[in-house]
Amino acid sequence: MLSLLLAVSLLAAPPRYQVYAVRYATVPNFPLRGLVAGAPRGERTDLAMTLWVIRDPAPGGRVILFDAGFYRDKFIEQWKPRDYVRPDRALAPLGINPGDVTDLVISHIHWDHADGADLFPKARVWLQTDEYDHYVGPGGAPLDRAIDSLDAAMLFSLHAAGRVHLIPGDSTEVFPGIYAYLGGKHTYASEYLSVPTRSGVVVLASDNVYLYRNLDEHRPIAQTLDSLSNLAAQQRMLKLAARPALIVPGHDPTVFDRFPKVAPHIVRID
Repeated sequence: MLSLLLAVSLLAAPPRYQVYAVRYATVPNFPLRGLVAGAPRGERTDLAMTLWVIRDPAPGGRVILFDAGFYRDKFIEQWKPRDYVRPDRALAPLGINPGDVTDLVISHIHWDHADGADLFPKARVWLQTDEYDHYVGPGGAPLDRAIDSLDAAMLFSLHAAGRVHLIPGDSTEVFPGIYAYLGGKHTYASEYLSVPTRSGVVVLASDNVYLYRNLDEHRPIAQTLDSLSNLAAQQRMLKLAARPALIVPGHDPTVFDRFPKVAPHIVRID
């Protein structure tokens, strides 16, 4: 009887996912004041443009991408990223083809996180209901200047094709053991994820925490609709993560120094 209960318990347990950070480009020499509220003038840092792969190691398990990067010419011409690799091709060192991605969770609608959503032809696309409704209007019209018109039209098209799945708010279990949380108003309903791994719960903050410096200095991100809400989200991340080192900021280049390298520009978080 005990062995049967143990077997049932193991079957019910969520997967212990593998988590990778993939750096597909760098935006050099970005003003620190645009990332960390109250940072000294004149300080600058490189931005690591990052995707996160969440993989269920079981045979036939999900391959989940958190954020999709960007690829349209207008963004490349405007931002002139260094060492750029198109997001769908940046996954190749992990043995992942674009069609292998089963699910794509978008943290928020900014161009550098949502623009590449249509590069993954079989992925179900997930984002917060309120995020979609606030930014994407009838026919794909942009409802707020925070979303690029091309990305609004693209998300509308994916939704019309039945590929967009809307997440109904905070503390939602999107996949077994993986929860989405509202993230402190970087955009109207930006979100972050908690993911169970062999090392404990990892928190993928995306832009709800730009840099480790936000956490270390208890400073909100500079681009938020509500600084107090952002600080509260950071405090919640500290409670959710197995330890503070497993909170992963959205653009900090030192992520790629703190975790084991598995390929050029790719580290394993767990």
